[in-house]
Amino acid sequence: MLNTSIEYLKGVGSAKAEVLKKELGVFSCIQLLQHYPFRYVDKTKFHKIKDVKDENDYVQIKGILRRVDSIGEGRKRRMKGVFRDETGMLELTWFKGLSWVQNLQVGMEYIVYGKPTLFKGKVSLVHPDMVLFTEVKKANASTLEPVYPTTDKLRNKRLDSKGMLVIMKNVFIKLHPQRHLVPESLPDYLLEKLRLPGRYAAWMGIHFPRDKQQRDLAQKRIKFEEFFFLQLRMLQTKHQKKIGIRGFIFNKIGHYFNTFYQNNLQFELTNAQKRVIKEIRADIATGHQMNRLLQGDVGSGKTIVGFMCLLIAIDNGFQTALMAPTEILAQQHYVSIQEMAEGLGLNIGLLTGTVKGKRRKVLLEKLEAGEIDLLIGTHALIEAPVVFKNLGFVIVDEQHRFGVVQRAKMWRKNPTNPPHILVMTATPIPRTLAMTAYGDLDVSVIDEMPPGRKPINTYHKFESQRLWTFGQMKREIAKGHQVYIVYPLIEESEYEGLSEVKDLMEGYATIEREFPKPQYQVSIVHGRQKPAAKKAEMDRFARGETQILMATTVIEVGVNVPNASIMIIENAERFGLAQLHQLRGRVGRGGGDAYCILMTGFKLSSDGRIRMQTMVETTDGFKISEADLKLRGPGNIEGTQQSGVLNLKLANIIQDAAILRAARGIAQEILAEDPLLKAPKNAPLLRQVQLSQKKHGFGQIS
Repeated sequence: MLNTSIEYLKGVGSAKAEVLKKELGVFSCIQLLQHYPFRYVDKTKFHKIKDVKDENDYVQIKGILRRVDSIGEGRKRRMKGVFRDETGMLELTWFKGLSWVQNLQVGMEYIVYGKPTLFKGKVSLVHPDMVLFTEVKKANASTLEPVYPTTDKLRNKRLDSKGMLVIMKNVFIKLHPQRHLVPESLPDYLLEKLRLPGRYAAWMGIHFPRDKQQRDLAQKRIKFEEFFFLQLRMLQTKHQKKIGIRGFIFNKIGHYFNTFYQNNLQFELTNAQKRVIKEIRADIATGHQMNRLLQGDVGSGKTIVGFMCLLIAIDNGFQTALMAPTEILAQQHYVSIQEMAEGLGLNIGLLTGTVKGKRRKVLLEKLEAGEIDLLIGTHALIEAPVVFKNLGFVIVDEQHRFGVVQRAKMWRKNPTNPPHILVMTATPIPRTLAMTAYGDLDVSVIDEMPPGRKPINTYHKFESQRLWTFGQMKREIAKGHQVYIVYPLIEESEYEGLSEVKDLMEGYATIEREFPKPQYQVSIVHGRQKPAAKKAEMDRFARGETQILMATTVIEVGVNVPNASIMIIENAERFGLAQLHQLRGRVGRGGGDAYCILMTGFKLSSDGRIRMQTMVETTDGFKISEADLKLRGPGNIEGTQQSGVLNLKLANIIQDAAILRAARGIAQEILAEDPLLKAPKNAPLLRQVQLSQKKHGFGQIS
């Protein structure tokens, strides 16, 4: 029954089945059961129109539909309805699904349900759910009615929430006599320990709850199950990597590491940096391949930690690589590592898309002959012609910018054993997200800033306060410091509808008037420039020949100008928190006072206000990442969508963090006792994991 194709279910058929497959990815009965309601209508509560305000959450009203009118034409066409009860009149508006609206019966009594919104001083309901009162009476429905997510294409096939509810009832009518045959995914001992309902009872409780208590228990069971199997898969993968994948043993600390530590290291490492180096040294001495994630805030000193670990690999006779997402960042790493490695006698190469012809040929020949100790580059490193003699250690910087497949290609660069992998990010990952998207990696954190690094003074200013901003710029330039100005766009036409966005070229004209030549020199950098032109402008700024660098977000990572003391971000509301934090980290690298000025218009969304407030209140990247996760949700955080692991239908890693932690802890306990899940009591777990491996293809990818 559970594996029955949906087209054979009562009320579906081939046409509806086709739409369900395309729109929801639902092919079988069990997948339909896992299409959960996203909210419930409490049928016992009704509002009066006179009491409805725009700050209300969802409201349910009983009244008469007095009229429905069509307004506008073509793409601007919409439908407007007038709805009345004994206390007043309410406007209903539809922009989509208009053919469905035309079937509404004027003069009939309806129950409407929706979220009140305020438009031009009037409260209205946009796209409300509507059902004839006579149908509600006939159905004698539960007090908690499930509401299912739907789309226009589903609605056109009468598969709105009501249509889904009818099909779901038919599923349970057919399934109920066979409920004792439903295979349990969690073992009995776990259900008893956690006091959770069985699988069929949980499905029944989430689709047709008698009351809130039954619904909440069913949701808890399903959320736990989603987190639990995600953690079980990841922890098993991590365990298999550790015991099953041999790695090179780097147990020697030799000439390169010692010489660097004694002669080239200009400052004392922080305790956090020392701790991380010890963790990595322990990993690479075990004989198993290392897969470790290194998190650290902007300016916390990840690069120097990574470089010292590369030196250990070189001391043990192996080649190393550092892969960065952009040419600018790769070049920046090349320059800074060349400086750090001065006098060590290392052969360091740089491979990017602009290294061509004879230069590229010679570099690749040296690499294959083993004459290059460290190759720094972009994704060019993973191309087939790039052959190492004996690659032993790889650093992937800003790892969230690389796809899983791209990173996996670095594994194959050594035909005998895969190299040790250290992935680094300057975008701190919230703990809950790290447990899910990166749960199969060991995690190290640099949670301490180097001494002398002051917090950056951050201000939020409106357009009317621009003269204050210009004054601050002039004061810093007079002290011999430099300024970044970052814009979200090059030209307005790039993004339809953002007419208020101050584009780079318009901004340049304003700056030229306020900061005239020859007293002030300005550089411009943006994504449309050729790499050589971009590099020339960046180099001018780095040498101090220009005081102001105006740029799009190409400078988000990879720019290190210690003399720069001000970062001005235009239309800061257009940027995400992680991006704002990265941009702010470009200043304050010289040890003195530094400033970040967030320029916005007066009209800010509630999310925009929260982002500005968060940036002003804290410079802690981990607090910022938590706020970012709450605002955007896990599916939109960089790297999680491409990782393919956050395939959660009901659980939410923010709201359900306690369930996530419990699920991970229990998964760890079970695997510690039974790593291969061979014990008879764990048979349901083994079956579920095997099914999941077939479906997701979880492999040995870091």
